[in-house]
Amino acid sequence: MRGKTMRGLTIAAMSLLTCLVAAPPAPAAPEPKAPPGFVALRDVDPTIVQEIRYITPHNFTGARVDGYRQPMCILTRDAAVALHRAQLSFLRQGYTLKVYDCYRPQRAVDDFVRWAEDLSDLRMKAEFYPRVEKARLFADGYIAAKSGHSRGSTVDLTLVRLPAFPTRPYRPGEPLTPCYGRKAERFPDNSLDMGTGFDCFDTLAHTLGPRIAGKQRENRMLLLHGLERAGFKNLPEEWWHYTFQPETFPDTYFDFPVSRRSLNCRPF
Repeated sequence: MRGKTMRGLTIAAMSLLTCLVAAPPAPAAPEPKAPPGFVALRDVDPTIVQEIRYITPHNFTGARVDGYRQPMCILTRDAAVALHRAQLSFLRQGYTLKVYDCYRPQRAVDDFVRWAEDLSDLRMKAEFYPRVEKARLFADGYIAAKSGHSRGSTVDLTLVRLPAFPTRPYRPGEPLTPCYGRKAERFPDNSLDMGTGFDCFDTLAHTLGPRIAGKQRENRMLLLHGLERAGFKNLPEEWWHYTFQPETFPDTYFDFPVSRRSLNCRPF
């Protein structure tokens, strides 16, 4: 009797194991999609230069940022159309806009937070925050748990004189120089000299900072006034940071990846 019972238990156990092995894996949760109202900037204005930094290791984390699947700018349609208007004005003056970052998924912001909490990772400090202790990045406002970029109407950008020759690629491990140094000493960028590089965690990046004068101030004012006329508002602490007003989604922080597949809409 005992033998029959043991055989029964063994058969039951084997049947259960077979079911576990044969059971199909649970389907992965579908990636969130952009709601109607978001577009690829290139579909609205293909002349605006795109140098999306967070899909490359040339950013303050030193690594590709979570959520960036393709090197493309996604914005709300309202912001993209306004940027197109600004571009037309700049083109007539011999310049083009260049975007560094546009819509930013919440998962990318979360990636920034994780990086900031790891005080041992200082690989890009010499370029992006040489005068700021990493432990101060939250308190000083350089890193936050939420970003206006995730609402879709904010863009980081600069101006490039035409013809716009490409910036050379960053080589991981190459010597770093401070983002606030003289233009000839900073990482090469085809941008006009704005006084600092993009994403420089330093008070010199304040748009109207008193230490910025001469041609650097003129360049910042050229960008500022051109974008203000198109409906954008600058963040005073970052010369490159602008938000179109009124925002299409003023209270929503999205998390769909930066990818053409995230867009439900047809090309503009």
